[in-house]
Amino acid sequence: MLQLISILMENKPGALMRVTGLLTARGYNIESLTVARTVDPQLSRMSIVVDIEPGEAGDKQRIQLIKQINRLINVLQASDLTELPAVRRELALVRVRSTMQNRTAILKEAEIFGARAVDSSVEGFVLEATGDSEKLDEFMDVMRSYGEIEVTRSGLVAVPLEAKKLKLAPPVTKEAEIESFFDSKQDGVLK
Repeated sequence: MLQLISILMENKPGALMRVTGLLTARGYNIESLTVARTVDPQLSRMSIVVDIEPGEAGDKQRIQLIKQINRLINVLQASDLTELPAVRRELALVRVRSTMQNRTAILKEAEIFGARAVDSSVEGFVLEATGDSEKLDEFMDVMRSYGEIEVTRSGLVAVPLEAKKLKLAPPVTKEAEIESFFDSKQDGVLK
């Protein structure tokens, strides 16, 4: 089962590495990862899709993973959008190499899928398509029938449809993490 995680984090060096390091250390395969600055240049929004076990064990893993990400340095909020109402989109750039006879048909098919030509040459087109992953898979299958294709995909990005206010936790700093570690050592038990 695929889990979609949305993370709001400080736009600082090493923040991406901490998140991917946590996922790698726990044995999760990252299916896609997209990150970019938000309106505030101090913050970035990351969308990650990871492969989780289906069933009850997977549900526990999903909850635990969100808790672990929320404890990372520079992370302000991690949310699981897997089952929440959200708009999910992916971008694909598809280079189609084709004969001159197929050019009109390719453009008509692209129009049906809401894709547009962003480059044209004697050898073919570069088409830009956006939508959910299944729609893009179908689009690529159709384009394969016209000739050789080359594909670059962005990975899934999402925004929740719920109109709730963000509850931002202050980011964990290295100093706070070190202090917490030593405080727990003084109690004689690691927390």
